[in-house]
Amino acid sequence: MKVICIGRNYREHAAELGNAVPTEPVFFLKPTTACLYPGQPIKLKPLLGEIHHELELVVMVDSYARDVPESMALGLVASFTLGLDLTARTLQNELKAKGLPWEKAKAFDGSAVLGEVELPMTASTDLQRFAIELKKNGVTVQQGSTADMLFTVAQQIAHVSKYITLEPGDLLFTGTPAGVGPIAEGDVLEGFLNGKRVLHVTVAKG
Repeated sequence: MKVICIGRNYREHAAELGNAVPTEPVFFLKPTTACLYPGQPIKLKPLLGEIHHELELVVMVDSYARDVPESMALGLVASFTLGLDLTARTLQNELKAKGLPWEKAKAFDGSAVLGEVELPMTASTDLQRFAIELKKNGVTVQQGSTADMLFTVAQQIAHVSKYITLEPGDLLFTGTPAGVGPIAEGDVLEGFLNGKRVLHVTVAKG
């Protein structure tokens, strides 16, 4: 099981960070130790500096697959939820400025927060028609639609599978809309999918 994350998949998010809009899916990996499961708080670690929230639709793959055609990709999806791809933003910017890999800023323990509600994939599910929203302490800080993804979930799965074999239980974080920002001790974060709360997590000192 691994965590695959798609970067810069919403035009406005790429713009807010000053990044170029990609012409194909950009992806990176997180280890399983990055997963933060329901009921566990986000623990801030001083050495990581400022941590930003990034709300994302997350899908789970249920079989082994390589070189998956886009037309068959959604058949691999077993379920979906919302998640937070936490980013140590200051550290990431420092690493990028030096031309260094930035796993330290993305793959740290607890950086892949998972929703408390897991929804099954059905024949009628349209992953590209979801409204997603993140509230911090009751105030909306991120809001978007999966219809605005630069690359659909099917395109993401097909692209990743050209390079990495997908395995049962793999999680795909599909990108975040604009509005990312810092979190602090005491914050309460809630993620909503079409108005239904599926993610709830608190922030604590590490």
